[in-house]
Amino acid sequence: MKVDVYREFLTPDDEEVYEATGEWPDSDESGARVLNLRDLSGQSLIFSYDSLARSVRIRWTDHQGTEVLDCFRESATRLSFTSGSSSKHISIDFNMGECTGTMEIQLTPILSVRDRVMFQ
Repeated sequence: MKVDVYREFLTPDDEEVYEATGEWPDSDESGARVLNLRDLSGQSLIFSYDSLARSVRIRWTDHQGTEVLDCFRESATRLSFTSGSSSKHISIDFNMGECTGTMEIQLTPILSVRDRVMFQ
């Protein structure tokens, strides 16, 4: 019998988020941190994360306001932001018992989301 071990959701502090994205995270009514981001083509992404609930939500709309993606995921274990000279990224690791995964979000120059989940 496999026993699940609670894993902490490691998240950067607000200053690290600002340094990587150029945006300060806000808080919603539940205490989750929220980032409102936009790429060069006018697409927008609302990224929220809750370290206590170990969850993330990605809401992506195109330049006309049409929803492209609304994804909610629990069991997050690590959140990181990276910023280079030409692109900015968010990476989220997940551990869901028998499955692990990584979601990678490219913020600039153009939004994209890549999600991988695999059995351990």
